[in-house]
Amino acid sequence: MRVALFATCLVDQLFPDVGVATVRLLRHLGVEVTFPPEQTCCGQPAYNAGHHDAARAAAIHHLNVFDGADAVVVPTGSCASMVVAHYPELLEDDATQYARARDLAGRTHDLATFVVDVLGTEDVGADLSGEHVTYHDGCHALRWLGVKRTPRALLRAAGAEVVESPSAEVCCGFGGLFSVKMPEISAAMARTKLEDVRATEATVLTSLDGGCLMQLGGALHRQGGGPEVVHLAELLWRGVERRQRRASGGATGTTSP
Repeated sequence: MRVALFATCLVDQLFPDVGVATVRLLRHLGVEVTFPPEQTCCGQPAYNAGHHDAARAAAIHHLNVFDGADAVVVPTGSCASMVVAHYPELLEDDATQYARARDLAGRTHDLATFVVDVLGTEDVGADLSGEHVTYHDGCHALRWLGVKRTPRALLRAAGAEVVESPSAEVCCGFGGLFSVKMPEISAAMARTKLEDVRATEATVLTSLDGGCLMQLGGALHRQGGGPEVVHLAELLWRGVERRQRRASGGATGTTSP
């Protein structure tokens, strides 16, 4: 299968290792991965700010860039939800673009759903035994895409102990523009969320959403202490490398993307 990686702005600008880990993981699973260099922002910030004409222009550009890929894989749930849930809505008044938006929505997947539901595997060849992991459900991935089972299935198949936080489905307070417009409320939401995270005694906090990890990781850094904050793609790839080292009986070098 040939897929295109939609890296997203946060991965491109702040978390490039997430993009690298996503590509390595997919190639490890036998997937041919391409990276269309013309890709830009999906238009979500403009959409959330009410600038729908700008968001529409970004959406049409995105449709052009990713036309023809068997599938588009996105390491961030919020951007995947923009394409899947909001592009058809934005373009519904143009029959041609609406049809293209619906088609692309059907070919766009967050990383966990693509691996589990499209490739049909939960075991990616990772070894996360001994890891105590708590998973944060990003609002967009959970509520717009229904992503909940698949990331946990991947973690458990890798041998991780998944420790559920009672507020796993509660917003972390990032919300894109929300954290900018209402920083005090946003920070308070993160503090409350992290109280439950710490109570799990997990050593790793993971998620599919870079914005949420930036919010929670930043709050943990300011507070001092707490679990390691790492994206699901990086965590799984770390587990793959660990299994490879154990199978070879020693250390192995990191493969190229």
